[in-house]
Amino acid sequence: MKKGITLAICAICFFFITTTNVLAQESGKIDAGDTAFVLLSASLVMLMTPGLALFYGGMVRRKNVLGTIMQSFVAIAIVSVQWILFGYSLSFGPDIGGFIGSLDWAGLNGVGNTPNPDYAATIPHIAFMIYQAMFAVITPALITGAFAERMKFSAFFVFTILWSTIVYDPVAHWVWGTG
Repeated sequence: MKKGITLAICAICFFFITTTNVLAQESGKIDAGDTAFVLLSASLVMLMTPGLALFYGGMVRRKNVLGTIMQSFVAIAIVSVQWILFGYSLSFGPDIGGFIGSLDWAGLNGVGNTPNPDYAATIPHIAFMIYQAMFAVITPALITGAFAERMKFSAFFVFTILWSTIVYDPVAHWVWGTG
């Protein structure tokens, strides 16, 4: 009995060792399936923001519904601009002392169709950026539920920029960046 189990384990190990090279892909080669999956996932995460806006709109008094919904939609615009200008670079750019990314990719300079092997070796770098941008967008939109009906729109605008830059970008670099 023990001999049979040992033989089965050896056969399974041999199978995985021999198929590893067959299943490995060349570095820098874009996989259409991976790219489609990442872009579909990014669009689904983006749809969470309007869904969240409707959810929070149903939780507030009638006079504050429009303002609460607009906070979630404006978060998409504010964070998208911040992410393109410098947020992505601070989150995923080359490391500066393990704390934050550099501004090498500010304005998406150097972020193109070629894959970045540090993050996603089979999808275009720009697709990875879009996917991560959707999470940067949804996080301040989630926070709007905590201060629904309690914050002016101008204060929300400033809060979103500061929170995305001071809190989200460094934490994203620590958790998902190369630092």
